[in-house]
Amino acid sequence: MGTAALPIERRFVPPAALPSWPASAVSDGGFAKGSIDLGGLEVRQITTFDKVWSTTQGGQAGVGAPFFKPSPVPAGLSVLGHYAEPNNRLLFGHVLVGRDTSGTGALLVAPVDYKLVWSSPDGAGHFWLPTAPDGYKAVGAVVTATSDKPSPDEVRCVRADFTDACETEESVLSSDKDGFSAATLRPAVRSIDARGVHVGTFLAQSSATPAGASTLVCLKNNSASYTSSMPDLAQVNSLLAAYAPHVYLHPNEPYLPSSVTWFFENGALLYQKGSQTPTPVAADGSNLPQGGGNDGGYWLDLPREKVKKGDLAGAKVYVQAKPMLGGTVTDLAVWIFYPFNGPARAKVGLLTIPLGEIGEHVGDWEHVTLRVSNFSGELLRMYFSQHSAGTWVEASQLEYLGGDSGNRPVAYASLHGHALYPKAGLVLQGDARLGVGIRNDSARGSRLDTGGAGRCEVVSAEYLGVEEPGWLEFEREWGPREEYDIGREINRVARILPRSARERLARLVEKVLVGDGPTGPKMHGNWRNDEREA
Repeated sequence: MGTAALPIERRFVPPAALPSWPASAVSDGGFAKGSIDLGGLEVRQITTFDKVWSTTQGGQAGVGAPFFKPSPVPAGLSVLGHYAEPNNRLLFGHVLVGRDTSGTGALLVAPVDYKLVWSSPDGAGHFWLPTAPDGYKAVGAVVTATSDKPSPDEVRCVRADFTDACETEESVLSSDKDGFSAATLRPAVRSIDARGVHVGTFLAQSSATPAGASTLVCLKNNSASYTSSMPDLAQVNSLLAAYAPHVYLHPNEPYLPSSVTWFFENGALLYQKGSQTPTPVAADGSNLPQGGGNDGGYWLDLPREKVKKGDLAGAKVYVQAKPMLGGTVTDLAVWIFYPFNGPARAKVGLLTIPLGEIGEHVGDWEHVTLRVSNFSGELLRMYFSQHSAGTWVEASQLEYLGGDSGNRPVAYASLHGHALYPKAGLVLQGDARLGVGIRNDSARGSRLDTGGAGRCEVVSAEYLGVEEPGWLEFEREWGPREEYDIGREINRVARILPRSARERLARLVEKVLVGDGPTGPKMHGNWRNDEREA
């Protein structure tokens, strides 16, 4: 792996200022105060760095990666590990530093040694793993510009009961020649109740990694009140005013979003298994069955064809606020409801083939999630739901709508299916190399301003005791199950294709499309856990 002169990093400057809340919205809590107490271990977020080594080869997009040490570090706080990110983005990241405030002086100690993992071909970058004393664990790797071992004072190891298991998240740099790899780390278990804390460090490994080299871990929030650094309700609303995205619908989209109330008031019907007579749903959803799981005993359906078109003018979004990463970030899941999901379309070579009724279903819930730092109130990244999974995008890589729109991020909803993407264009589900797949087309058409006045409603924040609407507890399907004879339908709509192409398309459709009516937000795995990634 060759190296080159150190590039000058371009730091990402968020286009929107941090939210400012009125005096009445400032609570006695610890949100956006700069530091978080993990139960005797105070941590702070460092976003300024000194570069130690860099390469412009390898890594993501073949443009290399820089490696940094946090600097300056406030007096009295200790470095826990160094920082890295791919070179194909503007520098925008953080790493935690810590201080023992327990009064014991025993939570942070120096490593007893360092193990060399890898040295760069130019001899200017050397990667080390700290060796922790018994009862302690290392949480980050160290990079030096010389072959001399780092000083014992370079980093601190953490007492084992303040650590949790971690896993690699994103590859930063790798070399097939000598098996070297550097990858960012995140807590292995990520849920509302999980206590693992994202440190911002990375793991370095190679084929020469010494046997017995320490396995890195993340931090653990041991505070009895691990949500003490979460925003209060007024602050949540301020965050939404600052960061709630603009969602562009496709110019040809006939199936628009609506509010849940509009759907109910326009005649949504509740069906019960074994009964032929449906019941109109009350405007507030108060007569919907509560709990019970998705047992197939009830489902919703449309009263008439025109409801499929939705009501963009009165559409609302519904927000769940929840702690993640040990209460060091707030996830704001912004849910969008569509009365109807349109039919799918396939791409086979240069042909676009409408798939008849395949993909249609009543009741479509989609969402984006805003991840906000509880240290600073800054937007860190945004998640885009895409069918059964989705994608996280760093704040530095988002598209923003400027001018009078508040410089908030942008999302694009795909035609008919409403999957959400960070950029406009075509995303193909399937084999892009062969040009065969399900089309997800997005472009700038009508716009849903999810942060507009009256558009955004916080319906759940368990840590604040927010009262949830009754319809949120409806655990059955928001539309009837649709049964498709996929083979027959494809033979009908794609008869011009060779038989082998039709069979391949049928297998693809069976893999990526389902006919079940969707369940509401609270029945999705991400309601209590981290987002599912593609």
